[in-house]
Amino acid sequence: MHWTTEDWHTAGEPFRIVEGVPTSGATVAERRVEAMHGGADDIRRFLCLEPRGHDDMYGGFITPPDDDGADFGVLFWHKDGFSTACGHGTMALGAWAVRHGIVEAPADGEAVVTIDVPSGRVQARVQRTAGRTTDVVFRNVPSRVLARGIPLETSAGAVTVDLVFGGAVYATLPAAALGLEVTAEHTPALIRLGREIKWALNEHPAAQLDDDRLSGVYGTILFDDLGRTETGPWQRNVTVFADGEVDRSPCGSGTASRVALLAATGELGEGEVLTHESIIGTRFLARVAERRGDAVVPEISGQAYRVGRSEFELDADDPLAEGFSLR
Repeated sequence: MHWTTEDWHTAGEPFRIVEGVPTSGATVAERRVEAMHGGADDIRRFLCLEPRGHDDMYGGFITPPDDDGADFGVLFWHKDGFSTACGHGTMALGAWAVRHGIVEAPADGEAVVTIDVPSGRVQARVQRTAGRTTDVVFRNVPSRVLARGIPLETSAGAVTVDLVFGGAVYATLPAAALGLEVTAEHTPALIRLGREIKWALNEHPAAQLDDDRLSGVYGTILFDDLGRTETGPWQRNVTVFADGEVDRSPCGSGTASRVALLAATGELGEGEVLTHESIIGTRFLARVAERRGDAVVPEISGQAYRVGRSEFELDADDPLAEGFSLR
């Protein structure tokens, strides 16, 4: 087995890009289902888990688009499988596509990269100045509140949780409700309780969507309210997704879900911008770009950076071909 990857990070969160992985299906959503049970899953494990990756690695396999309306498709993956949406990955792919000329870009101005993902069609608008990428704006699928004020008993006490769709289903609540803050020293407790809440609500009726492939709680968002800036609300969050992975960035699809909820409660007013920080202090800016009935179309801006290229090989005698996880 031999694979070449190109690694990027968006606001600190890794994204490993892989081309040439065989997948089957008429759409990216179908390819995801097939990949979960086929050879692509073996490749995911090989490139994601230790010793070639780690428990918080993230990446994507480039696929054909659903039709000519998109530039390409992608299957997002992490240590536990294939996800339906990934905002930080979409930002990285926008910068990657422009860097490699997959999508033409001006030296000054904007290039629009259109990508088919399992949850729908998204865009990365890549901002350019003097031949350099200076910002990437991720335009997500319509996002909406699914349920509010769900009572839940946790090991840290009784809380109420909101469920919101931002390309995937997220449970969200203040970290203070669990006696925590979104800081690095609280990471173990944030992971433990994030996992607990995700699995407690995974089968909740509000998390079961019309498309079963999108159903279930993908992650838990725990946030601190930091007040307001001159342009709108200011929050810090950590998203604990899959089964205990910690997003180092403010989380793209998670930020989209926060935009939907804050817009619904009136905390994010018309024309305002959410300043959304991560557990490591990196930042996304987000707003409502469009309203569609009870849903909003969020736009999230951030920056992605190339880390490097890697060549991964499997020694025929290596007993750890499938990789391993300690979490």
